[in-house]
Amino acid sequence: QVQLVESGGGLVQAGGSLRLSCAASGRTFSSYAMGWFRQAPGKEREFVAAISWSGGSTYSADSVKGRFTISRDNAKNTVYLQMNSLKPEDTAVYYCAAGFRGVLAGTSTADFHSWGQGTQVTVSS
Repeated sequence: QVQLVESGGGLVQAGGSLRLSCAASGRTFSSYAMGWFRQAPGKEREFVAAISWSGGSTYSADSVKGRFTISRDNAKNTVYLQMNSLKPEDTAVYYCAAGFRGVLAGTSTADFHSWGQGTQVTVSS
């Protein structure tokens, strides 16, 4: 198990940028693929991006490709989500989670565990 704490959310105007961080505790962080999800009010939690244990493989949802970049620093036990060209429809609570394996194995919430508490991102038009 790993404990996760997200930070970096806030209010930003459309077209702006934010960088989310997810700090992990525990010695096994580098063993897991990591993912970012988001949940808007009244909607289901949806996949945003994921990264393999080494950072060598990444995958993003079509809705954020070219705008969001996931990365990780295993020495700091942290995964990041750089969000550029933000749109009002990106408004949501953003969550990070750990995969069950080191490689990318799926984009469903069932493919991840140890969820953080979330950080709110609000994009104004």
